[in-house]
Amino acid sequence: MDVDFDILRRLKLNYPSKVVVASIMGQKEEEWIELAKMAEEAGCDAVELNFSCPQMRLSGMGSDVGQDPELVTFYTSFVKRNVKIPVIPKMTPNITHIAQPAMGAYFAGADAISAINTIKSVTLGEGSDVNGFQTGSGYSGKAVKPIALRHILAMAKNPIIKNIQFSGIGGIETWRDALEFIQLGCRNVQVCTAVMQYGYRIIDDLTAGLAAYMAGRGIESLDSLVGELLGKFKMPSDLDRDTVVFPVFDRSRCLGCGRCAVSCADGGHQAIRFDAETRLPQLIGSKCVGCHLCRLVCPADAIGLSKRVPKKS
Repeated sequence: MDVDFDILRRLKLNYPSKVVVASIMGQKEEEWIELAKMAEEAGCDAVELNFSCPQMRLSGMGSDVGQDPELVTFYTSFVKRNVKIPVIPKMTPNITHIAQPAMGAYFAGADAISAINTIKSVTLGEGSDVNGFQTGSGYSGKAVKPIALRHILAMAKNPIIKNIQFSGIGGIETWRDALEFIQLGCRNVQVCTAVMQYGYRIIDDLTAGLAAYMAGRGIESLDSLVGELLGKFKMPSDLDRDTVVFPVFDRSRCLGCGRCAVSCADGGHQAIRFDAETRLPQLIGSKCVGCHLCRLVCPADAIGLSKRVPKKS
């Protein structure tokens, strides 16, 4: 523990213009307070409370805390009363309603909220055992991004906690990934797994890509992008059910693989006729419901969108 905080202390000394955040995790009140004070004394700019790690040796830590709004409230409050630096509770995705512990953090005086941590999973394969035995673990990477966005949306749309700042985490690899978190209300993002895979060089790609996107839209500040998509999200019952968008085939790009026809026939509405001689698909409009399964499975991106039209009765 002393070694970790010494590393943080030297990191801040060597890079005084950079923000250094310590991520801590305790099991009881005294531990949370002690660790937070050590982070502050080491010169850290903020402390993140890990209420979210799914792979702990001891109970009552990590996601065990994050699944209990009362514990989130208590521990956040304890830390807030004992340090002056910003306190950022980190939410777990291993929960049905993430806004409940987030509200606990908010009422305890949290300065911001970060989400998400890894998702409890079981992965099997050669070399995955420890001396012949297996255990559950945390799943991260590109696949968790839609789940992370769902949790960010749930918190950002909550009328009680919507005014707090969010730090987005989960499956961020490209500038477009980062942009999606920002557009749902995050003022910064965190990246871990992608750095493990591709190295720190991806940070240059993130910043350069976002800068180019902003220039293309004539935007000078990221603040203009924060939460800009929140107003577009509605309940499923409030969506337009009276119109449809049909798929459009770009025959110049079509590979003739027939995946669209197979998927539609076996998992859709049998709305694609495939010509075995020309190796080209043809839409049967009377059967198509606009589910766009065909577009999702197309390996050549050869299926686009038509204009939205009224459904036929």
